[in-house]
Amino acid sequence: MILYTPAPFLTTTEPSPPFPRVSKLCFLTPSYSLSLRFRSTARRFTSFPCVLSSLNLHAMAELVQDKEVFASAEVDYSKKKNRTRSRSFLDATTEQELLSGIRKESEAGKLPSNVAAGMKELYQNYKTAVLQSGIPNAHEIVLENMAAALDLVFLDVEDPFIFSPYHKALRKPYDYYEFGQKYIRPLIDFRNSYVGNVSIFNEIQEKLQQGHNIVLISNHQTEADPAVIALLLETSSPHIAENLIYVAGDRVVTDPLCKPFSMGRNLICVYSKKHMNDDPEHSEEKRKANIRSLKEMALLLRGGSQIVWIAPSGGRDRPDPLSGEWYPAHFDASSVDNMRRLAEHSGAPGHVYPLALLCHDIMPPPPQVEKEIGERRVISFHGVGLSVAPEISFSEVTAAYENPEEAKEVYTEALYKSVTEQYNVLKSAVHGKQGLRASIPTVSLSQPWN
Repeated sequence: MILYTPAPFLTTTEPSPPFPRVSKLCFLTPSYSLSLRFRSTARRFTSFPCVLSSLNLHAMAELVQDKEVFASAEVDYSKKKNRTRSRSFLDATTEQELLSGIRKESEAGKLPSNVAAGMKELYQNYKTAVLQSGIPNAHEIVLENMAAALDLVFLDVEDPFIFSPYHKALRKPYDYYEFGQKYIRPLIDFRNSYVGNVSIFNEIQEKLQQGHNIVLISNHQTEADPAVIALLLETSSPHIAENLIYVAGDRVVTDPLCKPFSMGRNLICVYSKKHMNDDPEHSEEKRKANIRSLKEMALLLRGGSQIVWIAPSGGRDRPDPLSGEWYPAHFDASSVDNMRRLAEHSGAPGHVYPLALLCHDIMPPPPQVEKEIGERRVISFHGVGLSVAPEISFSEVTAAYENPEEAKEVYTEALYKSVTEQYNVLKSAVHGKQGLRASIPTVSLSQPWN
């Protein structure tokens, strides 16, 4: 999901529009395609160390003003959750009543036909997946979770929520974070799921408590990545689970079927490079919105104790079209380098860690990137995996390289190599059925929830 442009951030004082302005209801595919890409040139980067200090009074005034506007909007929205409205979904006690509620609101003109169709498909696929788990009360879980999900989707269709460039998870009066956790939890086979290097996650938590900033350079697999990460860490690393900030693309904050889940996560909202020119008329507006998001990122890091997740591949991993094998998509060196620079020049100590995630089975993306919206949602019950490796220092890895571009590529490759190594261990544990035996000297697997 993403494009970052540091140079305009350094020079522009022109006010940019909030992110995003949705002029009409669109049925977009939820995609936590959380990646960034900076447009960079040698000329632009000569002033990059001044990124934070370049937030002049005018720019700061813009951010403060917009923060007040968005904060007011979010407070108003949280109150709307409790207002008198349709009970078509919350009052449903059977599957028939739930599906009838979709039909009723659609026929009344309150639900666009494509959203209604998406809600029905989501229900059927979620039901099939949860029933695969073998949980004794699976039917009750499906009904309860889907009633909540459909109600929140319908609420947003009636009165769309607008995300600010930096969105803080909505936890009260309604807890959207817990809603997402509860919804995804039945899809994970915890008996066949694993976390690599819990001790390093503990190290990260300690650094956050000391005021340091952490950047997690990761691969990206599904729409549910944030929930999967939080569920695997909620026992051993609850601070990371609840405070992680995800760099999120435009589709996850505009799709009515995805927005309720996004509202429960901390997000830096940006427009994806892959979809930047889908509508050329709005390309410049999108770029300006991304500049605003970069400013928000810089301000957050300047305060310290922030942990940011980013997938520099620019989208979700895909299987090899010939072999069908899954592997992490390659990282964009400019994305990695500019995220590193942001962390290094924040004024607080910054650290970059490689993170590997394996969870494509529970909610795989389409085989290829689709420009058109409305991808089919396939959901399954399956084991997943998450692993982090030791911090990788840019100065240590690139000490022998004088050419900046070459150093950038070398550092990116070091991160990608670590992510791939960890991914292969997780793959052996989950898909190869080796379990904890798949551990290697650099990746120690465990199940901290046991």
